[in-house]
Amino acid sequence: MSWDSFVYFALGAVVLWILGAFFAWKEKKAAVYGFTLAGITVFFAFILAMWVTLGRPPLKTMGETRLWYSFFLPVAGIIVYWRWNYKWILSFSTLLSFVFICVNLFKPGIHTTTLMPALQSPWFAPHVIVYMFSYALLGAATAMAIYLLFFCKRDASTKELNLTDNLVYVGLAFLTFGMLFGALWAKEAWGTYWSWDPKETWAAVTWLCYLVYLHYRKYRPGEWRDAMWLVLGAFICLQICWWGINYLPSAKGLSIHTYSGK
Repeated sequence: MSWDSFVYFALGAVVLWILGAFFAWKEKKAAVYGFTLAGITVFFAFILAMWVTLGRPPLKTMGETRLWYSFFLPVAGIIVYWRWNYKWILSFSTLLSFVFICVNLFKPGIHTTTLMPALQSPWFAPHVIVYMFSYALLGAATAMAIYLLFFCKRDASTKELNLTDNLVYVGLAFLTFGMLFGALWAKEAWGTYWSWDPKETWAAVTWLCYLVYLHYRKYRPGEWRDAMWLVLGAFICLQICWWGINYLPSAKGLSIHTYSGK
């Protein structure tokens, strides 16, 4: 399987996700699950094919991590729809996934079969995969925060606030597991669990921001607008942690975590 085939799998999956989102608004749940899960299956088939072709998990470059994020967004969307019946979440997850797919189509990475010794650790794949899933869940929480702050014409309901809280709870749990897997990987690869590398520092900042949000919601439940701003701030930190550090002067030539296509 070559990267050139990505456009066919990706567009096929997007069409299926669009149909799933359309039927969500029509209240036809069987069609929603059928089309959305079919699209997820098509997209994952390409990931598996690339995995086999490369002889390694496609997690090495920024483009490859975007591949996983594009996959996990509709996964998070269908979970939220199944649990809380929010119809708009599938439209949001499809749109955002399509944006990341377009970035990969117009700016494909360099996909080689080689991995540096540090990336050959068994902890590498679970670390990145778990992180990408947590990013998708926290992205959905950010969408809820944006909706409540800028588009909701009334006071936020308990159901909407609980949904945001639950997305952050689960997203933070996976983020924590991702950090633990990363620490085990670092110990095996570099001999230390934590080195305060720029990416590790921003990972800690991101984790603490979401923890502050959860404590703020617990002890000041009435001040939900301030809490939603905390979600937005935490998500900005997450973006810096994910790809923003590639542009930080402190990380250039120093960070062992910056993504490379080489």
